[in-house]
Amino acid sequence: MKTCSIDYFEETVKKFPDKLALVYKDQRISFSQLRAACRSLAISILNANQDMTPHSPIGVFIGKSANAIIGDVSVSYTGNPYVNLDVTIPAERIASIVKKISPVCILVEESNKSKLEEIIRIAEKENETSILVIDQNMDHALSEEEDQLLADIQKVQIDVDPCCIITTSGSTGTPKGIVMPHRNLADYTQWAVDTFGFDENTIDGNLSATVFDHFVYETWLMMYTGATLVLLDSAMMLFPAKLLEVLEKENVNYIFWVPSMMVNVANMDLLSKFELPYLKMIWFAGEVFPTKQFNYWRRHFPDATFVNLYGPAEITIDCTYYVANRELSDDEPIPIGNACRNADVMVLNDDMKICGEGETGEIYVRCTGVTHGYYNDPEKTAGAFVQNPLHDHYPEIVYKTGDLGLINEYGEIVFKGRKDSLIKHMGIRIELSEIEHAVISRLKLAEYCCVVYNHDKKEITLFYEADEDISPAEFRKELMKLLPKYMIPVKYIRKDMLPKNTNGKIDRNALNQEVNHG
Repeated sequence: MKTCSIDYFEETVKKFPDKLALVYKDQRISFSQLRAACRSLAISILNANQDMTPHSPIGVFIGKSANAIIGDVSVSYTGNPYVNLDVTIPAERIASIVKKISPVCILVEESNKSKLEEIIRIAEKENETSILVIDQNMDHALSEEEDQLLADIQKVQIDVDPCCIITTSGSTGTPKGIVMPHRNLADYTQWAVDTFGFDENTIDGNLSATVFDHFVYETWLMMYTGATLVLLDSAMMLFPAKLLEVLEKENVNYIFWVPSMMVNVANMDLLSKFELPYLKMIWFAGEVFPTKQFNYWRRHFPDATFVNLYGPAEITIDCTYYVANRELSDDEPIPIGNACRNADVMVLNDDMKICGEGETGEIYVRCTGVTHGYYNDPEKTAGAFVQNPLHDHYPEIVYKTGDLGLINEYGEIVFKGRKDSLIKHMGIRIELSEIEHAVISRLKLAEYCCVVYNHDKKEITLFYEADEDISPAEFRKELMKLLPKYMIPVKYIRKDMLPKNTNGKIDRNALNQEVNHG
């Protein structure tokens, strides 16, 4: 019985020792080379932190690279959870995460050591968090004693032990650390393999930031199946054509991207300029994919399998999926589909009853994937990880997502936005995402937009991304064709580029702050 990620990785290395595991720029690393590097670094971690208690978080402050993967897997060899920290964001922001998680040690490359020292100082963790600088000398052959130490750690791992902690910002900007066990990731990865046939022939073009849950899953997919992971430099997100060049060069046959990047590719008509004959599996998740741009991709890859996935990190990657196997008009939302295997996704109304067809309700999830909650935050955990509202016969924790959905005529779930974006304006309930859908998908007034609410002034504000201003009068004229007067925004603010968070999604919290706090 396999209980942790290292069990799967060790089996894969035995099967495919010389097969390509990682590609990053000019680096090409086989599974046996990856194993050697990870085990060597694991010993260095253990030697530098001999007094740490079991399941102590270890930070990985490394930019997206082969070293980031080596750092994560090496921490797993020590039997501890890793927490990836974003090297690109301000020190104060990372310090708030370090203060919350309190890692016993943080791995870093020499180039970011001084920034990390500042972060630890700001977090006031100098006496609790050590720094381990990764260097090339760490790749050494293990002694018999060191080899046995790692084997002993692996033997005592159980599947509910934490594999990693995923950090995410809450609605107030206060970081949350989602504790994700090995069991959950194994269950999700096995579902993906069984449902879509991933194996050692999969070549994955990984665009996810290291702090994103998709990055964890794609690392697991590599360890679990022997797939090759092609790490796409995060800087390439500004140059979509370069991304496609790498996909073409490396014969990538699978991608799992956020829609915003795919929209950029569509808007620039880049798929007409590249031959990507191997790309046969295209997943997307994390935000709504405008159907017009989705249809562009679909026209260029008529033989590919397109899958829309949905799920908060709190339930481990995703809990629903929709294989796009019917035609969708440009103004029809792409469903999020039905529950993944071993998951039950419930859409409940305000009376805690299962919603009927066409009735909007909040999405609750019960499954093996429900994580352990938020690290060092019992109050937030209790608010989101709740007793199943459909019964009180025995303890059963489900995740209350705060997302809204409805069941369409096909029996599929359609995402309807956030519950916290459901406002009451002029005494009437309004879903702000409905306004966004009208702007982007139905009227096609802008490629990107975000609608927020100023609670003090009782004003609906629409931010949109465009090269030139669109007059408020034009917006109002077009929106009045679809929406009642009380849903028409009062203010319209153009930005050259809407703010994005680390995961590539529109940073709604930043726009809310701009409107409500100036």
